[in-house]
Amino acid sequence: MSALELTPTVPRIALRGVTKAFAGERAQLAVLEGIDLEAHAGEFVSIIGPSGCGKSTMFNIIAGLDVPSGGEILVDGRPATGRTEKFAYMPQKDLLFPWRRVIDNTTLGLEVQGVSRKEARARAQPLFERFGLAGFERSYPWQLSGGMRQRAALLRTVVQGREVLLLDEPFGALDSLTRTEMQEWLAQVWEQFRWTVVLITHDIREAVFLSDRVYVLTARPASVRLEQRIELPRPRQSSIVTSSEFVAVEGVLFDALREESQRAHRERGEQV
Repeated sequence: MSALELTPTVPRIALRGVTKAFAGERAQLAVLEGIDLEAHAGEFVSIIGPSGCGKSTMFNIIAGLDVPSGGEILVDGRPATGRTEKFAYMPQKDLLFPWRRVIDNTTLGLEVQGVSRKEARARAQPLFERFGLAGFERSYPWQLSGGMRQRAALLRTVVQGREVLLLDEPFGALDSLTRTEMQEWLAQVWEQFRWTVVLITHDIREAVFLSDRVYVLTARPASVRLEQRIELPRPRQSSIVTSSEFVAVEGVLFDALREESQRAHRERGEQV
């Protein structure tokens, strides 16, 4: 092993001074402005911020789908800007192909990497029971509930074996009860597998429940306003959301996010 691999303080993923601007009709539109954040190996980190602040743009840059105007992405201390093979990205929609059976939807990422369908199925199959999908391998997406579709999409993401999982509002389209159930399920499987996860969410309670740390971004152009450690004990059950400790940290994040949202409205000349 190298010295980097033996040093526990080196983050699994780090953003250092990441900026992004797009060309507008009259001027550059600054979206990200000096983003600094990190996640260590086996850590669950969430990112919240006002609507339109640039969270998804930042994810596209992390995933290597876009390039920053400045700054860099590091994985285990090494440059990874523009590198797609380091990250497994689960977008907001499950994007399951309706003509492929569930087993073949979950292997799609591996097949794109050049893995044979037979080997890809062999890698995915052992995960089906833990993901609550045993017996549905040969079903089609339309035969699954919303929660099951999201679990299939997450299975497709994690089976790729990448260093970092990027989850972009994965439960946003689910009803309240199903969303709560999925949050509790994700917390349980994360305890088992200890993936390094970076999650974008608009749900403060979801961020607190799932995370070791939460970053609050400012209004656009986004920078980090607050880094909040979540010291709640694990494993976590849904009942923890009523505890005084949970409510207190939820309130800190809510106040920071509300102030940034109000600032964004003021800058657009809207009533707050």
